[in-house]
Amino acid sequence: MKYVLPDLCDEYPELVRVMTPMFRNFGAKLSFGGPITTIKCHEDNSLVAHAVNEPGEGRVLVVDGGGSLRCGLLGDNLALKAANNGWEGIIIYGCCRDVDALAEIDLGIQAINSNPMKSVKREIGLRDEVVTFGGVDFVPGEFVYADNNGVITSAEPLAMPGS
Repeated sequence: MKYVLPDLCDEYPELVRVMTPMFRNFGAKLSFGGPITTIKCHEDNSLVAHAVNEPGEGRVLVVDGGGSLRCGLLGDNLALKAANNGWEGIIIYGCCRDVDALAEIDLGIQAINSNPMKSVKREIGLRDEVVTFGGVDFVPGEFVYADNNGVITSAEPLAMPGS
């Protein structure tokens, strides 16, 4: 489904929480949304690699990388696995890499920026904990929506007006 965040904000102003603008789109899917699942990690994408191998079932993986700009937490190989396994999107409070390839993958991807350096793999991080960045709490099981206008969350699923 295509989401238009200004329309969702107009229709559900009492339900949405708007994240501080800081991300840009990197994936081929420019509008995406779904139930939240989270990872908290710092320059280690081990848990991201595990998550994208699971059935995504339309969920959005929210990765709190602490805002680090020193390495990419998602590259083309993991993004392709996520798309093939039914993930709707990945939001990264950090960087991604392989941006030309990411632009061809049918997956919503938003991140602060890109960095060609790969992350370490030490299996360190937390899964499905509440993470907070950009002034918003990302609660596993709640909902997140993203497009070129930004990122919003809601405790309830939101339907596009007129759909």
